[in-house]
Amino acid sequence: MILKKLSILNYKNILQAEVQFSSGINCFFGNNGMGKTNLLDAIHYLSFCKSHINTPDSQIINNTQELCVLQGNYDYDGREEEIFCAIRRKHRKLFKRNKKEYDKLSEHIGLLPLVLVSPADSELIRGGSDERRRFIDVIISQQDKPYLHALIQYNKALFQRNSLLKGQCLDASLYEVLEMQLDMYGQIIYEKRKKLVEDFTPIFNEYYQTICLSTEQVHLSYVSQLEKGGLAEQLAANRDRDRVLGYTSTGIHKDELEMTLNNYLIRRVGSQGQNKTYLIALKLAQFVFLSRRGQTRPILLLDDIFDKLDADRVEQIIKLVSGDQFGQIFITDTNRKYLDAILQTMDHGYALFKVEQGAVQPMEDVE
Repeated sequence: MILKKLSILNYKNILQAEVQFSSGINCFFGNNGMGKTNLLDAIHYLSFCKSHINTPDSQIINNTQELCVLQGNYDYDGREEEIFCAIRRKHRKLFKRNKKEYDKLSEHIGLLPLVLVSPADSELIRGGSDERRRFIDVIISQQDKPYLHALIQYNKALFQRNSLLKGQCLDASLYEVLEMQLDMYGQIIYEKRKKLVEDFTPIFNEYYQTICLSTEQVHLSYVSQLEKGGLAEQLAANRDRDRVLGYTSTGIHKDELEMTLNNYLIRRVGSQGQNKTYLIALKLAQFVFLSRRGQTRPILLLDDIFDKLDADRVEQIIKLVSGDQFGQIFITDTNRKYLDAILQTMDHGYALFKVEQGAVQPMEDVE
C-alpha cells in the first residue's frame, strides 16, 4: 500500500498543504515545533480516525479555524482508494471511503495498516497498563475485525456494569446479564491477546538483538486475571466489593503486558538508549508481524527516532529500514545528517522535504 498524495487543511499548525510522496522513503527535516510530527499524525489520523497521542478533535482543528479537512489518495496494491475526513467544531466528524460515508468508524479500522514510532511511545514503558494493552489491541484490530467487535462489545458491557455499581443497584439479574457478556467477549479477547504475544515475542527479540548488536534478551509476558478461572464467576464473587469501589475491579481491562530486559522489567532497569532501542524494535516487529498477517504491507512512520541512540544503533536501524521488506516509509528529524545517510543507501525512490512554520516544501524532485 502506498500513500500517493496527502491534502491537509487546518490540521493543527498546518493550515494548507498538498504533498505528493515517493513510493519509497520520504524524509522531512526542520526545527522542533515546525509541523513535522503533525504531518505524520495527519497520516495516522486517516488510518485510525484519531490522533496518535489522543489529541481531542477540538484541538486538532487549528485554533483560528472552524473546520479541518484531510484527504489521502492511496495505491492499494493496484487499486485506488480515496479517504476523506472532515472535522468541524461541535459536529460529528465525517469519514468517507471513495466518496461513501462510513456508517461506523470501526468499519474503517484495518483498511490502511500503519505503524508509527515516536517519542510518545515512551509511555509504553513508563506509563500504566492501559498503554500496553492498547499496543496489543491495535496490532490485533488491524487484521482481525471480530476482535475489534468483541472489544467494542466488552467495553459497552463494562460501562453499563460500572453505571449499575455507581448507582448502587442491587438487582442481581441485571448484573448477571452483563457479567455473561463480559465473560463471553472477555474470553475471546484473552485468547487472541495471549496468542498474539506468543507469536510476536520471537520477532521482537530478533529485532532488538539486531539493532543493539548484543545477546541481551527481551521478552513480553501477557498477564491476565482470566488465568485464575472464568470471568463471570470472578465478577459475581467481587460484586459487593465493586459496589463499594464504584467500578469493575476484575476483567481483561485490568490485564498487563510485562516488558522485560534480561528477565527484569525494562521500566526499572533500562537506560535511555536501551528504552529507545526496546521501543523501536517493538514497533519494527509490529510492522513485520502485520506485513506477514495482513492483506497489504503497512506504511511505516518514524518520528524523530535517532535522538539518544549511539552511532552503531543508528547504523543498524538505517540498514533495517532500507531493506526490501519495508515499503513506503516516512521519516522526520531536526537536521539532514541522518536523513542524508539514509538516502545515500537508497537504490530506489525517495523524496526530501523541509517543514517550516507548518509549510511543507519539497527539496528535491520525487524519484
